[in-house]
Amino acid sequence: MKFLAKLLLLVLLVGGAVAGYVVYSIEKPYGSYFGEGVFVDVPHGASSRSVARLLERNGVIRNAIAFEVYARRHPRRILQAGEYHFDHPVSSKEVFWSLANGNVYERPFIVREGETMFDIARELQDGKFLPADEFLAAARNPEIIHDLAPQAKTLEGFLFPATYHLPRHPAANELAAQMTQKFREEWSQITPPGPDKTGQALGRPSLSTITLASLVERETPKPDERPLVAGVFENRLRKGMPLQCDPTVIYALEQQGRYNGSLSLNDLREDSPYNTYMHGGLPPGPIGNPGEISLRAALAPADTQFLYFVANTQGGHFFSATLAEHNHNVSRYRRLLAGQPADPPPAQAAHNKSQGKKRRGSGK
Repeated sequence: MKFLAKLLLLVLLVGGAVAGYVVYSIEKPYGSYFGEGVFVDVPHGASSRSVARLLERNGVIRNAIAFEVYARRHPRRILQAGEYHFDHPVSSKEVFWSLANGNVYERPFIVREGETMFDIARELQDGKFLPADEFLAAARNPEIIHDLAPQAKTLEGFLFPATYHLPRHPAANELAAQMTQKFREEWSQITPPGPDKTGQALGRPSLSTITLASLVERETPKPDERPLVAGVFENRLRKGMPLQCDPTVIYALEQQGRYNGSLSLNDLREDSPYNTYMHGGLPPGPIGNPGEISLRAALAPADTQFLYFVANTQGGHFFSATLAEHNHNVSRYRRLLAGQPADPPPAQAAHNKSQGKKRRGSGK
């Protein structure tokens, strides 16, 4: 009897020690990390046992068995697949709930209004998310938006500007789909109610409306000017005038990897369907990815007589209805660039007008 009593006591002591160690392993923070920490990729369908071993192997938890015991106490909670980041000691309990809640590692990535798919690809590569060529390959396949824009040749215009929270290494196709899905959500909010979401309010397909919006986006950073710019382009299209939009030439050069930050007269003669100096009408597709304000402007351009606009050196533009007014605004722009007032003082203006009359008189 004494032997049995001693054995029972020993069993209880061992069991208590084991239970104490399990509790200690679950409750006490663990881990020693250097540099950027440890990334652990939990595969889809992994059991709690395999996840526990994976975490122990990577030095995230103290004991796999203790972690599995804790997981079995919460049978309704599934450990979510994905990549997790650990950079400071935490308890096994905290690790469990991080995986159960799917707190996967993500970094923000911003697509800014007006950026092209080339800009986005370059920034993804600079941020070490994925190679630029991989994203461009996905962006050059328009199949996922053909129901909305059957004529689209790429996803340009449909990669909606927003902040995206990405894993370390997103798949290019999945990221492109995420961006176009965001476009669909925004487009459905701003197009007229009803079954038709193809942008036919202006009598044109959605691709043309989005193309117009992309021109507006690239022409002015000022939200209040965008309906005016859209109105100018609408008026020029209606009259059969070339749009003469510099950003379309820039885009033509970007497609060939030839844009160096400035435009020359030779560039304006670039033989590309995107060159709106050489070809009438809208270019064959968007030249960037417009935001909500520019999309709204393209759907509802300002009712205006303006046919021209030129920069005012303040981020905005001077608008005009006639070529004479436009030429005057160009002179104002040049004066501003030279550090002079946009309009000369009254005395100088009167003198210039007088000189102009003399010159015209001598020419007759």
